[in-house]
Amino acid sequence: MLETASQSGVRAVTDWTVRDGNGDLLFQFMAGSRQEVARKLARNRYDPFRLQVSSSYREVFDRDVKSVLEFKDWQIVPLSRRTRAHRRGRQLELKLN
Repeated sequence: MLETASQSGVRAVTDWTVRDGNGDLLFQFMAGSRQEVARKLARNRYDPFRLQVSSSYREVFDRDVKSVLEFKDWQIVPLSRRTRAHRRGRQLELKLN
């Protein structure tokens, strides 16, 4: 998960997901990092270790993900704290019914 430093020095954990062309968030792609979301979108399976250590392997991966995002008119975006809290509330509500 991506950690970002706020002005107070406290670190906040950021989750990532996909936003479609209509602006809707696709929570089935939610993950702790941008790269994990991208791996869910890629047409082929990519080894996470090789993505970290091989720039040429990462270039192929990036091209694959970019083509999927462009074709479907999607974007990988960070989730705000408010969005995550709202989603958790909906999940709990669905589980109770």
